[in-house]
Amino acid sequence: MAIGSTLSEHLDAEVARDSSLADTARTILALAAASIDVSEICARGALAGDLGAQGETNSDGDVQKALDVIAHKRFTEALQSAPVAEVASEEADDVMVLNPGAPLAVAIDPLDGSSNIAVGMIVGTIFGIRPVVSDPNDPNASFKTPGTTQTAAGFTVYGPATTFVVTLGNGTRIFTLDRTDKVFRLTHDALKVVATANEYAVNSSNGRHWDVPVKAFIEDCLRGEEGPRDRNFNMRWTAALVADAQRVLIRGGIFLYPGDSRKGYEQGRLRLLYETAPIAFVMEQAGAAATDGQTRIMDVVATRIHERSPLVFGSTDEVACVAKYYEGRQPAAGRSPLFGQRGLMRS
Repeated sequence: MAIGSTLSEHLDAEVARDSSLADTARTILALAAASIDVSEICARGALAGDLGAQGETNSDGDVQKALDVIAHKRFTEALQSAPVAEVASEEADDVMVLNPGAPLAVAIDPLDGSSNIAVGMIVGTIFGIRPVVSDPNDPNASFKTPGTTQTAAGFTVYGPATTFVVTLGNGTRIFTLDRTDKVFRLTHDALKVVATANEYAVNSSNGRHWDVPVKAFIEDCLRGEEGPRDRNFNMRWTAALVADAQRVLIRGGIFLYPGDSRKGYEQGRLRLLYETAPIAFVMEQAGAAATDGQTRIMDVVATRIHERSPLVFGSTDEVACVAKYYEGRQPAAGRSPLFGQRGLMRS
C-alpha cells in the first residue's frame, strides 16, 4: 500500500487477499473508531476532568483510573456493532458476551499504562482477535488457544500523535491519525525490526528481585564496551508497553518484563491474552521475536483469562542472547556483582 493510504483501504486489500478476514477487518475498524474517541479524550488532558482519579479495583487487583473505565466502556460499545461474540477485558472479571453466535472473540487491554494518566504521559490500547471456540462446558474456551490462532492483533498509542499498529498476519504496519478528517493513514509500511540494536527497556528498580540470568544480561549491557557484549547500550523505559513496543518496531532493541521473586510477580505483571500474545504477533510479523525468556509466547496457551506471562521481545539477536543466559551458555551468566548484596557505594 502507498504511504498515506487509509486503514480502511488497507483492510479492503487484506480481505481481497483472504476473504476469511472480512469479519476481522470489520472488528479492526470498530476498534480504530473507538481509538479515535479515546484519543480525543486523552488530547484534552486535564480539560476532560481528572482522568487519573482512582475508582474501584479491576480484575487484576489494580485500582482503576477514570480513563480506564471510559476506555473500557467505549471499546465495549464499539465491539457490540462488530461480529464479536465474546470479549476478555482487563477491566472485567469474566468474559463478556456481546453478540452470541458471532464468529470472533477479542482480548483487550482498553488502557495500557494507566500510571501515566495523571501526568500526561503516553498511554495506549492493546488487542488480539481470535476465532470463537464453542464449548458448553467452558465459557472461556475461545481464550484457551495459543497465540498462533489470532487472526489479527495490534495496539494504539495515544501520544504526541495517535498511532494504530496492526497486523493481520501479513506484516506489521503503523497508521497515524489524521485529525483533519479523523482517519488513520499509513505511515510505516511492512516494518522490519533490525536484528541487533543498542537499546533495552526494563524497569531497573525491580533489579534486586530478578533471577540470575536477567540480572547477568542487564549487567553486561551496563558494562558496555568493557563488558562481554563489546558495545554500549542505552536504557529506555516509558511505563507504557505500547510506547516501548512502537519504539522497538521503528528503532529495534529489546524489552524485558520478567517474572521476579516478589509475591504475585512470579510470572511478571503482563497478561498473556491481551498484552503479551498480541504484542508477540505484532513483533513476529515485523521480523522480531517474542518469548518469556525461553519459550515462544505465540505457542503458550492460557488457562485463565487474566493469566500473566513474562515477556521479552524485540530484535532477534537480543532476544536470542537472553535465551543464552537462561540456558547457561553465556560465559557471563551467573556472575552479577552489580546486583549483589553489597551496593557499589558501600565500603
